[in-house]
Amino acid sequence: MQRQRSLLALIIVLVIAAIAVIATIPVPLGLDLRGGSQLTIQVKPTAEIKQITERELEAVKKVVEGRINGLGVSEPVIQTVGTDKILVQLPGVNDPEQAERVLGGTAQLEFKIQKPNTETQVYALQVSRSEFKAKQEELRKSDDKAAITKNQEDLNNSNQALAELFESTNPPLTGKYLKDAYGEPTQGDSWNVAIRFDEQGGKLFADLTKTLAGTGRGIGIFLDNELISSPSVGIEFATTGITGGSAVITGRFQAEEANNLGVQLRGGALPVPVEIAERRTVGATLGKDSIQRSIYAGIGGLILVLIFMVLYYRLPGMIANVSLVIYSLLTWATFCLLGVTLTLPGIAGFILSIGMAVDANVLIFERTREELQAGKSLYRSVESGFYRAFSSILDSNVTTWIACAALFWLGSGLVKGFALTLALGVAVSMFTAITCSRTFMFLAISIPSWRKTELYSPNVPKVNKVEVAQ
Repeated sequence: MQRQRSLLALIIVLVIAAIAVIATIPVPLGLDLRGGSQLTIQVKPTAEIKQITERELEAVKKVVEGRINGLGVSEPVIQTVGTDKILVQLPGVNDPEQAERVLGGTAQLEFKIQKPNTETQVYALQVSRSEFKAKQEELRKSDDKAAITKNQEDLNNSNQALAELFESTNPPLTGKYLKDAYGEPTQGDSWNVAIRFDEQGGKLFADLTKTLAGTGRGIGIFLDNELISSPSVGIEFATTGITGGSAVITGRFQAEEANNLGVQLRGGALPVPVEIAERRTVGATLGKDSIQRSIYAGIGGLILVLIFMVLYYRLPGMIANVSLVIYSLLTWATFCLLGVTLTLPGIAGFILSIGMAVDANVLIFERTREELQAGKSLYRSVESGFYRAFSSILDSNVTTWIACAALFWLGSGLVKGFALTLALGVAVSMFTAITCSRTFMFLAISIPSWRKTELYSPNVPKVNKVEVAQ
């Protein structure tokens, strides 16, 4: 009995926490609910790069992400589709032509020289730019478009001011000379970024590093006119510069930081043309209508399920209904905490997972009825009902998770939203069916006035012997 009370206290705490989360953290809405633009970007091969591989596609995707960040869009979705396409969803953007102009060009990578006597200015601007970037990430979680736009303007001004403190070489050292860039581990936990130029690029890089060696000024590595790294050059290279066409950018990078910088450099080095293959606009009115209808469908379906459970299963049905309400609160709070972008298929997945949660209770209560009709006591019947139904519930949920994993891995866009919300809902339903319903059932049979078998199943012989757990 003490264990049931402890579990009840845990459930109450979780419900209160869930309500607090739902009240303070809104669920971001996807393109189909909020309205906006969707672009499909086609990555095209060239004479030099005859086939677009996953490596090239990931590099181009990184460039696209950087450009979208410059638009100040909140909750964008950027993902690869197939072997040569990138899908971009921009909620709240009703001018797809602007996005098309920004996203439709080849990335521009350039290595520049920091101007003399600018060390203090560069450092101050890099600090302020980092603050603007961090603030932008926070603002994107909100719907304050004015604040997002203002902060993006400040960030753009910082980037422009930084760019003015660097100057190009003559001739310019651009991404077309870069052959490869990748993160590589060093001794310990730190990583470096290795870069490799072609023959002409190696000569230009040697001249550039000779100019900067030992001065304290950095090499400005710019992608689409935004500074992504500014490594310095040691005094030992003052005579010849870094020769051989290869170099290593050190800085105690973490693995993810090193790989991200390598991807950015490769993206800027790719002479791969891209074009907008498809453009679609979703109106905000359609999104509001979809939300309204989904809410009506969800509430209507939930009410019908609640009524059916009470009429058919009596007291256990009422307990299942309480568990179902708790399930809905916990699942929605999970969406809020994980930042799940809610789409129309996502709502469908959530409603479907409610059906899965009810299904688990149905299995448990049917097993309990069978035990009661076989002549077992009320306590033993409830205990056996949960025990015997568990394997069926687990098998059902595992197969659902496998299907969700396949949809999430192989699907794209809205299909992924459906798979994610369904998988999360099934996971929470396991907790509410096994823990919440079980706790409430055992608490119910511990109350003398609720030990009547007719409250749990009609037409059960009254010769059953009542046993109550101590």
